[in-house]
Amino acid sequence: MNVLFLCTGNSCRSILAEAVFNHLAPAGRRALSAGSHPTGKVHSRSLALLAHEGIPIEDLHSKSWDDLPVTPDVVITVCANAAGETCPAYLGPAVRAHWDVADPACVTGTEAEIEAAFERAYRILRRRVEAFLALPLDEPGRDRRRLQAELAHIGELA
Repeated sequence: MNVLFLCTGNSCRSILAEAVFNHLAPAGRRALSAGSHPTGKVHSRSLALLAHEGIPIEDLHSKSWDDLPVTPDVVITVCANAAGETCPAYLGPAVRAHWDVADPACVTGTEAEIEAAFERAYRILRRRVEAFLALPLDEPGRDRRRLQAELAHIGELA
């Protein structure tokens, strides 16, 4: 199963989700991330946070959805609609879900407030990835609609 975490810039949230998923996933499940308009670089605070958590960062880079090496089975957008961001629409045959996460790169304030925003985004995404990976995806009778509903429910976890 290939999972694509998608946002506009592919510098923070989708990168965090990709890294956490690949760090925790069993064999046979793989995550990618991409952006509809990638920034071309991963936010340094994302890399520092992942490294602090013991998650490999060597292969992470900002990339376009035009450069995907595989067709994803699942696409999860991670932009925050409530904050007025426009999530890109992936047009492939994948199961789709939306996990609303505020962009920590947009936070201003003290160092502590900015750091807290990155930590909050990471914790939300990690909790959701863990819930996704706990799904019995090899269960007989599981269909696309059921998976989409389960992923939508996971997207509501804080």
